[in-house]
Amino acid sequence: MGSFPRSSAWICLSFMLLCTAHGFYLPGSYPHKYAVGDVLSVKVNSLTSIDTEIPFSYYSLPFCKPSEGVKDAAENIGELLMGDRIENSPYRFKMHTNESDILLCRSDPLTPETFALLKKRIDEMYQVNLILDNLPAIRYTKKDDYYLRWTGYPVGIRVGDDYYIFNHLKFTVLVHKYEETNVARVMGTGDAAEVIPAMDKSGSLPPGWMVVGFEVVPCSFKHDSESIKTLKMHDKYPVKIQCDPTTVSMSIKENQPVVFTYEVSFMESDIKWPSRWDAYLKMEGAKVHWFSILNSLMVIAFLAGIVFVILLRTVRRDLTRYEELDKEAQAQMNEELSGWKLVVSDVFRAPSNPMLLCVMVGDGVQILGMGVVTILFAALGFMSPASRGALITGMLFFYLVLGILAGYVGVRIWKTIKCGDHSGWISVSWRVACFFPGIAFLILTTLNFLLWGSHSTGAIPFSLYVVLILLWFCISVPLTLVGGFLGAKAPHIEYPVRTNQIPREIPPQKYPSWLLVLGAGTLPFGTLFIELFFIMSSIWMGRVYYVFGFLFIVMMLLVVVCAEVSLVLTYMHLCVEDWKWWWKSFFSSGSVAIYIFLYSINYLVFDLKSLSGPVSATLYLGYSLFMVVAIMLATGTVGFLSSFWFVHYLFSSVKLD
Repeated sequence: MGSFPRSSAWICLSFMLLCTAHGFYLPGSYPHKYAVGDVLSVKVNSLTSIDTEIPFSYYSLPFCKPSEGVKDAAENIGELLMGDRIENSPYRFKMHTNESDILLCRSDPLTPETFALLKKRIDEMYQVNLILDNLPAIRYTKKDDYYLRWTGYPVGIRVGDDYYIFNHLKFTVLVHKYEETNVARVMGTGDAAEVIPAMDKSGSLPPGWMVVGFEVVPCSFKHDSESIKTLKMHDKYPVKIQCDPTTVSMSIKENQPVVFTYEVSFMESDIKWPSRWDAYLKMEGAKVHWFSILNSLMVIAFLAGIVFVILLRTVRRDLTRYEELDKEAQAQMNEELSGWKLVVSDVFRAPSNPMLLCVMVGDGVQILGMGVVTILFAALGFMSPASRGALITGMLFFYLVLGILAGYVGVRIWKTIKCGDHSGWISVSWRVACFFPGIAFLILTTLNFLLWGSHSTGAIPFSLYVVLILLWFCISVPLTLVGGFLGAKAPHIEYPVRTNQIPREIPPQKYPSWLLVLGAGTLPFGTLFIELFFIMSSIWMGRVYYVFGFLFIVMMLLVVVCAEVSLVLTYMHLCVEDWKWWWKSFFSSGSVAIYIFLYSINYLVFDLKSLSGPVSATLYLGYSLFMVVAIMLATGTVGFLSSFWFVHYLFSSVKLD
């Protein structure tokens, strides 16, 4: 989803990548300072599993509920679309106050239905996700000589025929002393009135602490449920709890209650507040990631350069030979030679289904613009992982606003194909506004019914459906119509040559031209398949994706390669007197979507082997299809526009009677 720069821009992007890797204050963001004894509230997010990819509400299992009742935390559209449901929890800490053996609650006896559901969630390896001061709980497990990092902790574990639940949590909160230097950095980006803390009477900052880390160790501890009947939430548990993560002892049984407890300790850390997300951004195989992508970029840039040079030399040689001849020699040459010069009176003949082509190109411009702008903002740090849902919200916003560009391009091409006649521009604009959103609505609604049937939090609520339809109808459609109006008023692109009334017969081809078009997608696919693995891992494996600077470069290279591939294939078709280049130029670069979909199936079979159930596989393939349609429209648009420019330039350079 994107595209990119030259020499000085590399320096800027390198700087952006360094910033992204080491953390920094986002514009308008600032650390939350807590005094000793201040209450810290832990929030809970949806239960997630890489085995099913279907999120469920935390309180769908018999966990303890807060005494004040369950309340939704502030959410944005992006969080809802991602399936996040952030709610309050009964876990309460006091800043810099270590506490142990804290009783949370004693659940009701497990009914047969609840007992069966709990066992099912344990079998499906569901993870509990907790959040403190916007930091997800992190868990470390040792493997050989190194530690693995996980976000969240498992609901429980199965040993033989018995199921054990993790009912005691050992929290470690890493804190860093609030420093005046941090405030000075914040003042550079945030709102000073909001950020600068009040001074005490001595003129210095009051002591305070910032949360810079949140770790959890889950334990399964056998509680005596009878001994705590009279105790209330947050009371002291009567017996010392020994948390040993290597053993499990609290097996769940039907009609038996479960007792939940926790402990918390605070540790001072050298981690600065701007760097507190670094632990989450240390992706597995980071070195492979960076070096593989650099290697891929160098190869593709070199290959693209060769293609471009060959093309320029070939076209320039043909033009020079043609223009050096006098008129009689040109006529004789036209009789003797075949090639692109012979289709001069047919090359701008209107394609089949011209309105559909205009609609797909208009939508492709909108999707491509959304991708470029979103990834650019993400690379600059405006859509950090700390801003949950910001990426999806930003994509939605940019897509809606860029409707004006989609309408303009779609109608301008329509007017050009019709040689200046703009009649039908309203129909083109409406179809541009409805084509891709209609496909998206169809796919997402189908998947949503599956999620609704599973009672998953990943299902888009009906109220959000209404909001999305209103956003589309009240913002995107009017802007697309405005863009269409501007496109209808703009002058059409005049063809440099006239088109005959009778179309020229296309000679028999040695090989099917569509085979070449489909094969052309392999080169653009080569520019992004390495990055695609990390993006897929981020979406389906729950890893944090943050190298948007590299993604921006890959996107830029993808655009360049798509343009060149389409341009070369268009030239090859014209050379064999095939003047039907319009749709072929679109699909020669758009065919990369086929390879991405095949890669998605490969990823499902070999990397998501544990994905269980037909519903999960259908969801995966449905979302992959949605992504592939968007990529096909964006890359196809790049190919078509570059080929159109090339054909226009080529035939306007030839001396014709």
